[in-house]
Amino acid sequence: MAPEFIRRKISRIAFAAAGIALGGMIAIQPVQTARAQGPVSVADLAENLADAVVNISTAQTVQGQRSVPMPEVPEGSPFQEFFEEFFNRQNRDNDQPRRVQSLGSGFVIDGKEGIIITNNHVIEGADEVTANFNDGTKLKAEILGTDEKTDLAVLKVTPETPLKDVNFGDSDKIRVGDWVMAIGNPFGLGGTVTVGIVSARNRDINSGPYDNFIQTDASINRGNSGGPLFDMEGKVVGINTAIISPSGGSIGIGFAIPAKTAMRVIEQLREFGETRRGWLGVRIQEVTDEIAESLGMDEAMGALVAGVTEDGPAAKGKVEPGDVIIKFDGSEVESMRELPRMVAETAIGKEVEVVVLRKGEEVTISVTLERLEENEVEEASADAEEQPEDQPVEKSEVLGMMLAELDDALRKQFSIDEDVTGVVVTEVIAGSSAEEKRVTAGDVIKEVAQEPVSTPADVEAEIKKLKDDGRRSALLLLANPTGDVRFVPVRIEDE
Repeated sequence: MAPEFIRRKISRIAFAAAGIALGGMIAIQPVQTARAQGPVSVADLAENLADAVVNISTAQTVQGQRSVPMPEVPEGSPFQEFFEEFFNRQNRDNDQPRRVQSLGSGFVIDGKEGIIITNNHVIEGADEVTANFNDGTKLKAEILGTDEKTDLAVLKVTPETPLKDVNFGDSDKIRVGDWVMAIGNPFGLGGTVTVGIVSARNRDINSGPYDNFIQTDASINRGNSGGPLFDMEGKVVGINTAIISPSGGSIGIGFAIPAKTAMRVIEQLREFGETRRGWLGVRIQEVTDEIAESLGMDEAMGALVAGVTEDGPAAKGKVEPGDVIIKFDGSEVESMRELPRMVAETAIGKEVEVVVLRKGEEVTISVTLERLEENEVEEASADAEEQPEDQPVEKSEVLGMMLAELDDALRKQFSIDEDVTGVVVTEVIAGSSAEEKRVTAGDVIKEVAQEPVSTPADVEAEIKKLKDDGRRSALLLLANPTGDVRFVPVRIEDE
């Protein structure tokens, strides 16, 4: 046990540590009880923005559908007359046109002009569109323009006085984990505020060619579609448009169109009543790890050009099938799905620099974009090559494929178009890499490792070069019997 004077000294040190010495006196500080605190209130922000958010109600007339047909009953049955009367009456009632109503959300971006933004699917097919404001005002809305690909619509109302409006923010600056707030009309309740965070960015949910959604766990339900997603400065960074839910209610997975994507579309819809997107004129496919390895790339990135539209912008600029587009107009193309969005957002008639990787070297090409027509079909053009007629047909087995020179007999057997040239695949060996990659009999090999081939010997020679270089796969340019082309990497280990 410690001596008494040591115990007294320890007590004085502990006592002084718990207080503040004031002129030789010790001031005892009360013990603070910890209190739980939630996030900072968004009440002021919500109150300031609520008047700019509207409920969108629509009505349309739909033709009634006939009910189920009358069941067959024996002729002369006592139930025959009853059934005929009942089902005829049901069909007459159901065949009458009826009014169908739906609800959604929207927000004002120009209070003086009365411009309101919502989703296309909210007002699609509507005969009447009404904007319901926070103060109870209801105004008939005119549809200025819609865009199905981004699911956006621009409406116009005529207010007696300027409306409360909101501004778009920079959706590129938001980060995963940032707080966001949604205001909308879920299930027709109106004026509902929910808060959450940005869960993810650049989401592709296969809803259209320009998918680039912000994912949020802020509660979004049916009726929130078309409503704004705000950052904590009160700027619109997204337009709520979709949810994933097996039950139809929010499970914390909602998606919003980024403001950057929406702004250009909205500008065009306001000015022209339609979208006017840039067009490059290429058919592209994803650069997989196998394709990247076969092309000698350090990583899988960019967009592989599978075909070039004849007389299109890319063809005029000398872009070739097999090129990998790695930069467009100064921005890197990280993945295939980024390129269509980058091209669509670029002004028509603008001359842009396209950097491609061609046979291991970077090539810069100047391309002047043209306008994308909605019915534009992008196909690769196949150049006709004359086949020697006097040489015997050559056959061989390569990479799990039986190959032969393309002659008239094989062209007829596999219904191969006249303008398709190369080496025809007559059989694919079961269990081979070629079978795994869905190569089928009747496919035509046009290139191996971006080198044209016309005989099985050409294919074998190119494969040998790749093996000597230590490549593990061969990149084949295949054409189907109608001439549509695609790139397929096939493992060399099968050889």
